[in-house]
Amino acid sequence: QVQLVESGGGLVQAGGSLRLSCAAAGSIFNIAIMGWYRQVPGKQRELVASITSGGSTNYADSVKGRFTISRDNAQNTVALQLNSLKPEDTALYYCNALMPPRNYWGQGTQVTVSS
Repeated sequence: QVQLVESGGGLVQAGGSLRLSCAAAGSIFNIAIMGWYRQVPGKQRELVASITSGGSTNYADSVKGRFTISRDNAQNTVALQLNSLKPEDTALYYCNALMPPRNYWGQGTQVTVSS
C-alpha cells in the first residue's frame, strides 16, 4: 500500500502565494509520474501539473507561468508552488502518484483565494 500525505493548503488573498507538499510512504517502487489535480464542487477533477521521474513537466494552461511543480525522487515527495493566486484557483487540491498499473491519491488539501 502507498499513502500520500498533503500539506500546505490554506486561505490567501488574491495575488498571494502558497506551497503545497506531498509525501509518499509505504511500498514505493518507481513512481512514474507525480502530480497535482484540483476539484471544485460540481466539476470534474482536473490536472494542474505533473512531473515525471526524469523531470519533464506538464501544466494546465490556466496555471502556466504562475505555478511550479518540483519533485525529489530520493524522498518521494512532490511540491507545488502557487504564485499570483486568483480566486478561480480556489479548489481542493489532490496529490497523485502513478505507479503502473496503480494510481494513488492523497486526501486533498483546500486552497481558498479571497478577492
